Amino acid sequence: MRKPLMLIALAGLAALGACKPTPPASVRPQSALDVMERVMVNASSCWFRSGDPAFKAYRMDAELTSYSGQPRILLVRKGTGDIRPHLVVMAQGSPAKLQAFGPMMDEPLAGRVSADVKRWANGSSACH
Repeated sequence: MRKPLMLIALAGLAALGACKPTPPASVRPQSALDVMERVMVNASSCWFRSGDPAFKAYRMDAELTSYSGQPRILLVRKGTGDIRPHLVVMAQGSPAKLQAFGPMMDEPLAGRVSADVKRWANGSSACH
């Protein structure tokens, strides 16, 4: 009688050993959409709703539902017919790889944009 119980116990231990725990959300790679949603929310709050003068001439367009798998946000001049973006921030893959480009990245504001986007992509919601 002892042998069957021992075999059952060993089988149970083997099954437990085969199970891998799911890492917490903070450790799991974030998808491009997850990261860009976080960046969009913080950019909206920190750059626009706060009344930041550096971004007063711009408006943000979010294109998060992308069939290309590259969600992005665009900053365009407001009040003009020119719809060309001055800044594009996009992500792709999992873990997400971020890119920021456009004419704004050749201006003095580029360092701040890069720092803000990196901070928000890493989970912070601090403005600067």
